[in-house]
Amino acid sequence: MKELKENILAMEEYAKENNIPIIEKDSIVQIMKYIKDKDNHVESILEIGSAIGYSAILMASCNANVQVTTIERDEARYMECLKNVKKCGMEKRINVVYQDALELNLSEELKYDLIFIDAAKGQYIKFFEKYKNFLKPGGVIITDNLKFHGYVGESSKLDKGNLKSLVEKIESYIEFLQNNPEFDTQFLEVGDGLSVSRWKNS
Repeated sequence: MKELKENILAMEEYAKENNIPIIEKDSIVQIMKYIKDKDNHVESILEIGSAIGYSAILMASCNANVQVTTIERDEARYMECLKNVKKCGMEKRINVVYQDALELNLSEELKYDLIFIDAAKGQYIKFFEKYKNFLKPGGVIITDNLKFHGYVGESSKLDKGNLKSLVEKIESYIEFLQNNPEFDTQFLEVGDGLSVSRWKNS
């Protein structure tokens, strides 16, 4: 456990030095709490957006039965993720896939208890639509960065440009979740904003 803690701290330092966005502590604590709750029966997790493996390793550390598949399209981050997974001795429990998540074709038989979306924010709706069919009954889709540093809800005040466009896409995603006839979504004011979406029929 001590070694894992040291590795996690080293990853936080690396992310800071190399300007790599990793999940905020409050958010990952909330997700880990959900995974650890025995009533939620979380054993299989699909993560879209590995970065350096920080959240995948912490999610897998919740319980010895947890298996994580994590997808990353950036080669440098993928390599760093592999290195960190190995350093934490989790190669058998974390499968790192080097691919663009929108181009990846998973086997239709694969189903997950939890799907975590933390990749290109402008593609959130596409990720949700593509991967919702890989959710087990009773499972949830959790999405991070829905406040996006406080900009979400303030897009009308932003000058035209990449930031405004990105914030508008996150706002559209929130609207998409609020009006989705298939899912009940809870929005949590934790970290940079999380949503937890569950099938209405589960």
